[in-house]
This record gives sequence, C-alpha cells and structure tokens, in this order.
Amino acid sequence: MQQATDFLQESEALFAILDDISGDQWEVPTQFKGWTLNDVLVHLHYWNQMADLSLQDPDAFTARVGALLVKAKAEGLRAAENEAILLRGNELRDSWRTLYTDIGTRWADLDPKRRVKWAGPDMSVRSSITARQMETWAHGQEVFDVLGVERVEHDRVKNIVILGVNTFGWAYQVNGKPVPEAIPRLELTAPSGALWEFGERGDNRITGPAVEFAQVSAQTRNIADTSLKVDGPVAAEWMSIAQCFAGGRETPPAPRSRHRARGAQIA
Repeated sequence: MQQATDFLQESEALFAILDDISGDQWEVPTQFKGWTLNDVLVHLHYWNQMADLSLQDPDAFTARVGALLVKAKAEGLRAAENEAILLRGNELRDSWRTLYTDIGTRWADLDPKRRVKWAGPDMSVRSSITARQMETWAHGQEVFDVLGVERVEHDRVKNIVILGVNTFGWAYQVNGKPVPEAIPRLELTAPSGALWEFGERGDNRITGPAVEFAQVSAQTRNIADTSLKVDGPVAAEWMSIAQCFAGGRETPPAPRSRHRARGAQIA
C-alpha cells in the first residue's frame, strides 16, 4: 500500500527539520492557534497511536478515544491530548518517530480495503493512513513556517489533493450549505510538473499548483495567499470553505495570517 510509504516519508520530512530542536525551542508558538512544537507532536503522536490501536484492538480504541473526547469537551482538545501524551521535547520526538516508522512499515502490507474504526464513521485502512499523512503534512506546515523553511514538496501530495476532492460535499455539509450538483473542474500542476485533472469541464474551474490546492483544503493557507486561479461561483465558494479533515466546522485562516517566516523564529 503506497499510502503507508507516503505517510512514512512525510513524517521523515518533518522529523528532519525537528532533529536539531531542543530545550525551550519546543515551546515557541506557531501561527496555528498558538500551538507550540510540543503541541504539534503531541497531536500527531496521539492520533497515530489511535489509528494503530483501531487496527489492533477496536474495543480499546473506542474506550480511549471516547474518554478523550469527554475530557476534550470539558477542558479543550489541547488539554486532553496533553494529558494523554506526557512526553515532551526530544523524548516526544523520538517516541513519535519510533511509532510512525513502525506504522509506515507494517501498514504497507495491509489490505487497503480493510475497515477500521475511527472517531467518526468507520473507514478503510487506505483512508486512515492517508488521513495520517494529511495531518502530518498539514500540521507540519506550521513547523516549516515558524522555522522559516520552505518545504520541498513531492508528488505524494496527490493523496492529500484526492482527499480534498473527495471532501467537496463534506465541506458544504459541515457548513450547513446545500451541496452543489457537480464538483468544479480541477487542473492542477504536481510538484513533478505532471497535470492532475478532476471533474468535468464546465464554467467552474480551479487551476494552479496542486500543493496550493492541498494547502487551501487543509486550511494551512487562505485562498488569497495562493496563485490558484478560481473561475465560477461554486469554485469560489468551495475554496472559501474547503475542509478536508473531520470534526466540526473550522474557519479557514485569514489572509496573510499563515505564511513562511522570513527568518527562523526559533533561536
């Protein structure tokens, strides 16, 4: 299952820029809701754990996630996750790496269509590991941004692009809006230069870099801060509410609020 290898490579790309972080640097806030680097890794590590637990022990997964969601409702998600994962700093980074390496290697041999539980509806193993790649890539963005590093993108971002396409209806549903009959035409340029096309030709069209479409879908950039060309009312509305992740409605970042720092913000 190629998606497991893509998840592993995405995680390794993030690990590479965290390898030299230490001490108080782990507590520097990012542009995403003030999350620190510790917060980012706690979040990624916890849900990697839960994805693997859903595969190995569905009943234990249901119990643990159920308890966390109850706590999150009372105390907030950040507090609940930070209580569930007690490691911080270099120890957290190393534990996160040990687990994602194991998952990326072991899940590659699974049947992609096998069903597993999740906090929302059940999903396929392929969808589960793709979600883990998306989360790693999306939350990795605030890390690259605060470090002032431009991420080198690869065609594995296509998994996240497809997730963005597949959640077209979800973006409308979570915002309480009627779902349009047809998805806009997408003509996106991959990091390799390949052309990725989705949807039928029509008046609504989105063209430009595939990475920027993924950024808007994962809400790591506002559409105004990209070079995407958007034609038609449905295309424009979708790009204003796109949300390729589960949970409640989230407001996309304001224009110019998410960007790569001109110099490293962590010294």
